[in-house]
Formats: sequence, structure tokens, C-alpha cells
Amino acid sequence: MSIVNEQKTSTTSPSPLERAGERIAIQGIVGSFHHQVAQEYYDQDVVVDECLSFDELVDSLLSGKSSQAVMAIENSIAGPIIPNYALIDKNNLHIIGEHYLRIHQNLMALKGQSIADIKEVYSHPMALLQCMDFLKQYPHIKLVEDKDTAETARRIQENQLKGVAAIASKVAAEMYGLEILAPEIQTIKNNMTRFVIVNKENSFVPENEINRASLKFELDHKRGSLAAVLNVMSDCKMNLTKIQSLPKIETPWKYSFFVDVTFEKYEDYAKAKSLLEIMAEYFKVLGEYRNTKPLINED
Repeated sequence: MSIVNEQKTSTTSPSPLERAGERIAIQGIVGSFHHQVAQEYYDQDVVVDECLSFDELVDSLLSGKSSQAVMAIENSIAGPIIPNYALIDKNNLHIIGEHYLRIHQNLMALKGQSIADIKEVYSHPMALLQCMDFLKQYPHIKLVEDKDTAETARRIQENQLKGVAAIASKVAAEMYGLEILAPEIQTIKNNMTRFVIVNKENSFVPENEINRASLKFELDHKRGSLAAVLNVMSDCKMNLTKIQSLPKIETPWKYSFFVDVTFEKYEDYAKAKSLLEIMAEYFKVLGEYRNTKPLINED
């Protein structure tokens, strides 16, 4: 059995404002949803390192170019972003916090155009997926996946691309001088993305404030092994909020499980963790932090 469990907590918890002077890596550019999260989590004046891919974001963090990173991890419509869990795991990064952002997608283009003039729409694949019901109404429009919502909006303005639209935030439209042709085009109006705050070091959150954890484990391939683990979580009063399997490329038909749990008492979680360390062939803590999930019926 292999155990990786180095997640310790410090006795102090720096507030986001205290860390505002540090450079924060984001996926995308200024005006993107990642940038909005960084502003809300840290401070409006946060200094960001713009990364056009999540691999580049991780490199920024590992190289010391940035001190922390904001990374989208799951969306209420499209589901979990499993490659990002794999990036956190592979690079031994730690989740130290989370932030939820309501996503409002807007179709935008150079001023003076209508939807009938648009031949192509560029945006991040997640944004396109979130707006598919709206886009299906316009079969003449070609959908093109791109690296970032805000970067696409900026490129349209810089190159004066007519007949081309972007899907991005209202802030991006204002920042890059585009006209919103159709607001709020996401399929589900209560569309929310969960972002995690990632660090090279362990959690800053005091133990008595921790009520959420992200874990990874591997089990022996035999009947009932996963059920036994889930029973332990239930017996220890864990609330399983997400479970996702990911195949191990180097070992055919072997899977890693990524789970998120919430709990009221750290003691209950500590008990479950000690049992899982025994039961699993491999166990790793990806993060221990505060649960900040908003109420579903929140406006």
C-alpha cells in the first residue's frame, strides 16, 4: 500500500487581502472568468499572470513566477474538469481554497452587426457547451473552440474581425469594446463554476475551520472494494459531493478515484482518513480547506 498524506495545516490563516500583492496565475487573460474569480477571492487590484492553458498555469506556479493559482475544476452544467484534477495530482499541488462564480455567457461582436451577420463563433469549449441550446437556433454559424473567452473577444477587436463573434462575459465586452448581440445565452440560467485555489504548499486553513477535502485513492480490483470505502465515509459522517474515476494509463483496467467530501467535524474526517489509508492501495490528500458552496436558491 502506498500512502501520500502530507496535508498539514498551519495555525495562521492569511486572508486573501494579505496575499493581494502576490502574482496569481489564471487561465486566460484580464476580463476572463478566472480573472473575475481572482479579483473576488483576493482583491480588485490583484496582479495576475495570464496563462492561455492550464499546463502553462501549472508551470507558472511551479517555476515561482506566481505564488498561487486559480483553476476551474467543475461546472454545474458540463460537470467536473477531470484533466485539472490530474494536473493537481501529477504535480503534487495542493488545493487550499475554493470559490464559486455564477457564469453569465454573452454573444458579442464588433459594433454595428447583427446575429444574421455572424458566420463563426469562437470561444472556450466549455463556454460553447454551456450555450448549445441557443447556438442550435443558428445552424449557419460555425462553432470554433478556442483557448479563452476574453482572449477571443480581444482578438476580434484588435483585428477588426467582422462576421466573427465571441462568447464571453459582460466585463470582456466592455473591456474590449464589443457589442453584446445576445445576453445571457447559457442554457441553464443558474450556471455556476467551481474554482479552486492551488498552491505548491499545504493548506493555510486552521484545522478547526476545515470542513471540505479533496482526495484520491486506488483500490484493489475486487468486488465490493469501492462499496466498502463508501460505507466508511458514510459511517464517519462524510457527505460525498463528487466522485470521479480516471483510468491509470500505465495499468490497464485500473482506476484512480477522485472524491470531494464535506463534514461538520474534523475529527470525523480524520477518522475516515485513517481508515482509508489502510483500505486503499494508494491514498493521497489533494486538499483540505473551507467549504464555500453557496445555497442553490441564492439569487
